[in-house]
Amino acid sequence: MPVFESSEKMYEVLGTLFRVLADDPVVGPKYRDSNIIIKFTITDPDGFIWLDKDAGVICGPADLKPTIEMKLSGDTCHQFWLQSISMPVAMAKGRIKAKGPLPKVIKLLPMLKPAYAAYPEIARKHGLPV
Repeated sequence: MPVFESSEKMYEVLGTLFRVLADDPVVGPKYRDSNIIIKFTITDPDGFIWLDKDAGVICGPADLKPTIEMKLSGDTCHQFWLQSISMPVAMAKGRIKAKGPLPKVIKLLPMLKPAYAAYPEIARKHGLPV
């Protein structure tokens, strides 16, 4: 059984995480200055999460042109934020597929520290295993 029981649950948990990042006094401005639009296509459960400097966090379909597209399962996403799997390993194993300028993806990785710190508590509050 997938870690996220429904798309709504996934949007609730991951939407909270990305809003925490957007509100972070260091990460938020750095991300907005990057002018990158990220589209996460998630399976099991199916859904889309968009990160856009202007629109913020969008959970669901959106009429935007992504700079970077990441495709992964909900379980892989959960494991990534818990730091159980790294981006390079997940990409090498085909668990995360990225499309777009990879140097821009790599440049964003240092901005993820606050997300790694926040995610376990967010997951716990929503009854997910950590």
